[in-house]
Amino acid sequence: MEEKTYDKKVLISEIKDFFQFEQLTGNEESLKRWVVVPDINRPGFELMGYVKPTSPRRVIIMGHKEMRFIETLNEEQQRERYEPITDPLTPMMLITHNNPIPPVLKQVADERNFPIFRTPFDTYRMVVDLITYLDEKLAEETTVSGVLMSVYGKGVLLLADSGMGKSETALELIRDGQVLIADDRVDLQKIHNRIVGHAPDLLKGMLELRGIGIVDVARMYGANCLMDKHVVDLVINLVKYDPNDEYERLGEVSSRFTRILDILIPTIVLPVSTGRSMRILIESAVTNFILKEEGYNATTNFKNKLYTYLENKDQEDKA
Repeated sequence: MEEKTYDKKVLISEIKDFFQFEQLTGNEESLKRWVVVPDINRPGFELMGYVKPTSPRRVIIMGHKEMRFIETLNEEQQRERYEPITDPLTPMMLITHNNPIPPVLKQVADERNFPIFRTPFDTYRMVVDLITYLDEKLAEETTVSGVLMSVYGKGVLLLADSGMGKSETALELIRDGQVLIADDRVDLQKIHNRIVGHAPDLLKGMLELRGIGIVDVARMYGANCLMDKHVVDLVINLVKYDPNDEYERLGEVSSRFTRILDILIPTIVLPVSTGRSMRILIESAVTNFILKEEGYNATTNFKNKLYTYLENKDQEDKA
């Protein structure tokens, strides 16, 4: 079987420092192991003697249940069960609830220079926190040229060709109380099957306006107009108006989607032409999107009223 390669990795030392874990075994060299899978293993089957080889292995967490079961094993059984879960493919082990490390486990880990850590927090919390942390660190990612904003609480990714006025539109939205996440370059990650966008560190809080240059949004309009990251709920594609193209007029439920990292994001196409206020159009499009999510569709409502009107008129004509 061909070995899978992993583009993104997290060093054990990064995890230890981030969570402030107490290190029980392993030296500095042991901290150079990598985590490549955003998942956790509670080794119940392994401690019972059932081991199915997998590559790579996940971070192991030992809580109260595992510790109580270990107490039922003799030293020979313990050593036999520990060896498969302290091999080079297993990145690290975490003991929760400040449980003491079993002496045989410490001996095996020391012999192999295997890193074991301890935390006072409960097992459930550490499983959730570690998976969330690893999901973000190991997430698939891509970069697009656009603007990401929070408009009425919805993450809106504005896409357009260069020179269409994305940044100028973003500035108008900011002045109207909306929130900027990223301008020009938007880094996108797939986290928990949702697309989350943020700005590169170098560009955070910056807006580039033609003829003016770089604008520090926080200094001009206050820190409240900035946000570190946001889920992308809607894509709005700004296109140059073409009278030959068909655009939604009655606001039918759109079948347009943009595929980002294999996730389909609802998409609205807004034609740009002289005299149109893009800020008002974008805010209206987002409001309409929110209403549709809540089950209200202005188009359906209008059609129902129209059908009722025509039926009544037809009955009046026949009377």
